[in-house]
Amino acid sequence: MTQPIPNPLLQDWQTPYGLPPFAAIQTADFGPAFEVALAQHRAELDAIAAQAEAPTFANTLASFDRSGQLLGRLETVFHALAASATSPELQLVQRALAAPLAAHNNAVYMHQALFRRVDALYQERQALGLKAQELRLLERVHLDFVRAGAKLAGVAQARYAQVMERLAELNTQFAQNVLADESAYRLVLRSEAELAGLPDFVRASAAQAAAERGLGAGDHVVTLSRSHIVPFLTFSERRDLREQAWRAWTSRGEAAGPTDNRAIAQEILTLRNEQARLHGHSCFADFALTDTMAGSHAAVTDLLSKVWQPALAAADGERQALQAMMSSLGHDFALEAWDWRYYAEKVRLARYDLQAAEIKPYFPLDAMVAAAFDCAQRLFGLRFVAKPEVAAYHPDVKVYEVQNGDGSVRGLFLQDNFARTTKRSGAWMNALRWQARNGRVGEQCLPIIQNNNNFAKGAPGEPTLLSFDDARTLFHEFGHGLHGLLSDVEFERLSGTQVLRDFVELPSQIFEHWMSEPEVLKKHARHYQTGAPIPDALLAKLKAAELFNQGYETVRYTASALVDLAIHSLPDAVAPEVVEFEAKTMAAYGLPTAIGMNHRLTHFQHLFSGSSYASGYYVYMWAEVLDCDGHGAFVEAGSAFDPQVAARLRDCILSTGNSVEPGAAFRAFRGRDAVVEPMLKSRGLLPA
Repeated sequence: MTQPIPNPLLQDWQTPYGLPPFAAIQTADFGPAFEVALAQHRAELDAIAAQAEAPTFANTLASFDRSGQLLGRLETVFHALAASATSPELQLVQRALAAPLAAHNNAVYMHQALFRRVDALYQERQALGLKAQELRLLERVHLDFVRAGAKLAGVAQARYAQVMERLAELNTQFAQNVLADESAYRLVLRSEAELAGLPDFVRASAAQAAAERGLGAGDHVVTLSRSHIVPFLTFSERRDLREQAWRAWTSRGEAAGPTDNRAIAQEILTLRNEQARLHGHSCFADFALTDTMAGSHAAVTDLLSKVWQPALAAADGERQALQAMMSSLGHDFALEAWDWRYYAEKVRLARYDLQAAEIKPYFPLDAMVAAAFDCAQRLFGLRFVAKPEVAAYHPDVKVYEVQNGDGSVRGLFLQDNFARTTKRSGAWMNALRWQARNGRVGEQCLPIIQNNNNFAKGAPGEPTLLSFDDARTLFHEFGHGLHGLLSDVEFERLSGTQVLRDFVELPSQIFEHWMSEPEVLKKHARHYQTGAPIPDALLAKLKAAELFNQGYETVRYTASALVDLAIHSLPDAVAPEVVEFEAKTMAAYGLPTAIGMNHRLTHFQHLFSGSSYASGYYVYMWAEVLDCDGHGAFVEAGSAFDPQVAARLRDCILSTGNSVEPGAAFRAFRGRDAVVEPMLKSRGLLPA
C-alpha cells in the first residue's frame, strides 16, 4: 500500500531562506492545510485564554502576537499565488475559503475569554510599566478587537459575524470578475491601417502580447494592462479603435453576465453601512476614518477641496490647448475621453519637443531596477544580490538576497514585473514573511518581501522599455518594499507596512523622488543600444514638461477619491445602484466627461476587493503632503543622498513600522508637522 504524499504546506520548509516550496504545492493542498492551521490557531488561542495566571503582557499579548504562525504562513503564500499566478482551480478554492477564513477571523476577535484578558491589560496599561513598543502593541491589538466586534453583544455580534463572512465572499468575487474581464479582452491589430500611429515600442509590446496568446506572426494585441492601454490611447491614429479600447477599459465589471460587479458592489456597500451602524456610526466613512491620520470626514474633505477647483481650472487650460491642436489639424469634432491622451501627446511634442519614443530607449527595465537598488544602497546601505538559483512561483520572478552594509542578511526580495493573464492588474507589495523577533530565531526573523508590477514584456531577446510613469511605478512599489525590508520591530503586528492607511503610502511616494533625480538618471538612464547616458538636453525637456497634463491627472485621481468618500458617507440602509450614483455625483462636482476618473466603481479594486482603501482612496494625496514636505528635508540639506537625513528617514519612518504613532514618527523625521504647500506646488496648483 502506497503511503500518502505529505502535504508540503504542513511540512517544515527546507528551502532557501524559508521560501514556500512553490514547485511542490498543488492547489488541492490548500483546503486540507487550512483545516489543520485553523484548528491549530484556535487551540493556541484557547490555551492563552484558559490560563489560570492573571493576564500579563508576556502571557497574553506577546503570546497572541506569536500565535497562528502556521496559518499566517499559509495565508501569505495562498494570497500571493491568488493575486500573481492564479488558475480556475485556485480561484474556486479562493471562493470556497473566503467565508471560512472570515469566520475564523471573527472567532479570533470575538473570543470573549481572550478579549477579557486583553481588555484587562488595556484598562491598566499606564500602570504596567510597559516599554513603548509593548504599549503600542497593546493599544493596537485592543483596537483590532474592538473594531472587529469584540464589544458587541448577543444578536448584534452574531449578525456582525455574518456580515463579515458575506463581505469576504463578495470581495473575492468582485476581484475575480475584474480579472476575468481583463483577461478576456484583446484588441487584435492585423493591418498597417490598424497600427497607424503606433511607435515601434508599442508595436513590439503588442506583438509580444499576441505571441504569448498564441496568435499568428504579424498579429498585435492590445490588452487592458495599463502598460498596453495607455500607450495605445496616446499614439493610435485610429479614433474608432481608441474608443473601442477606452470603452472596454472603463467598463470592466459593468457588462451584464457572470462578471457583472454592479449588484456585488451595491451589496458590499449595503453591508458596510450595516457594519458601521453596528459600531454606532451613521455611515461607513465615519467608522473607517476613525483609525486614520486624517481622523475624520471633515479633514479628508478639506484636503480634497483644496485640490479640486484648482485642478479643474488647470485641466480646463489643458483642454483649451488640446482643442487648439485639434483645430490646427482640421479635426472638427468634440474632444472625448478617448482623445485626450492622443492630443495631449501632440501638444507636449509641440510645446516641449518631447515624445515618449525619445524617452523610452533610456529606461530599460533592468537599468531602472539597478537604479532603485543603487539608491537603496546609497541611502540605507543595502545591497541586492541576485539569486537565480532560487526558484519562485513563476519564471518571471527574480529573487534577491538583501544584505546590510556589513554583509549580514537583511531579508529576501522577490520582484515580479510583467503582466500575465493569470495575474491581477495594478502594482502592489506584499510580504511572504513579516520581519519580527517575538518568539523567532535565525532567518525566521527576517522579512520576505514581494513587489508586483504589470509591465508589458519586451520581445524575446529585446529589453523591456519603460515609460517615465512605469519607472515611477517601479520606484513606488520598491519604496513599499523598503518599508517591509527595513522594518526593525519586536512584534509582527507592528511590522513593515502594517501602519495606518494614510501613512503607508509615504515610504513609497517619497522614494519616487529619486527616480527623477538628475544624478540618478545620468548614471542609470542609458540608451539600451548604445549605452550612452541620457542627454542633458533631454533631461532639460523632461524637467520643463514635468507639470504638463497635471491638471488632467489630478482631476482623475481626485474624482475617484471624491466618489469613494461620497458613496461610503451615505447613511442609507440600502446602498444605491453604483453606476447611477457615480454619474450623479460626478455631474454635481462638474467632472468633465473628456477627463473621467482613474477608477470607476465597477472595477475599483481598492474599494471592493477588500476594505483597506474603502473611504480611503484619498490616502495617496494625504501621503503626498507628507512625502513632498519630507523630501524637502533632502533639498534643504543640499543633497538627495544626505546621510543624516537618510538616517532619519530610515530610523524614524522605514524601520519603525507601526511601533510609533505616525504623526509622531513624521515629526521625529522632519522636526515638525507637514504642510500642504509643497504638494500643491508639485502638482502645479500653486506658484512654484
